[in-house]
Amino acid sequence: MSAIKTLRAADYPRMPWKNGGGSTLEIVKDAGKGLEGFGWRLSIADIAESGGFSAFNGYQRIITVLEGAGMQLEVDGVAARPLLPLDAFAFPGDSRVECRLLGGAIRDFNLIYAPARYAARLQWLSLDLPVQVYSSAAIVLLFSVADSLNVTLDGESCAALGQHDCLVLDAEAALREWQLAASAGGGCCMIELHRLTTG
Repeated sequence: MSAIKTLRAADYPRMPWKNGGGSTLEIVKDAGKGLEGFGWRLSIADIAESGGFSAFNGYQRIITVLEGAGMQLEVDGVAARPLLPLDAFAFPGDSRVECRLLGGAIRDFNLIYAPARYAARLQWLSLDLPVQVYSSAAIVLLFSVADSLNVTLDGESCAALGQHDCLVLDAEAALREWQLAASAGGGCCMIELHRLTTG
């Protein structure tokens, strides 16, 4: 039995950064209170100045610039490639990370997940033409960067997303057909999460 939720950008709660250096819009997470105990979490952060990132021990992070010129990260003393809009970058959550902005403030999109509990796949899809995707993931997250994104699941229309809205499917693992169409081009991020059996 599928459980589908549509989350609107206007409703995302704002939360302080773990290191106290700013704030984040929390889109959704699977469980836990505050910044502890969750298995996965999606958020949007506004970064106004260069500086350090919070540490999330035991987690993996995938970050993408949504708005602004971009940034360059230094992860455990090693400079990463410059990150421009919609260019995803992964790094361990317990790394020491410094951020240098390339041209003023940015907004970024973050997936943080516990690799001991979940396997994850993240991809940015360009929707200049409608896209058809098959996925057997139990949890699928669709984050829109288009002004209007129509989502069809197994032949039935299930959501119309605006910019930065998010669809969450949490169900039994099964092969499903997704059809994604943006009315004026644009794109979306598709995240697939698979629960790992432990013990």
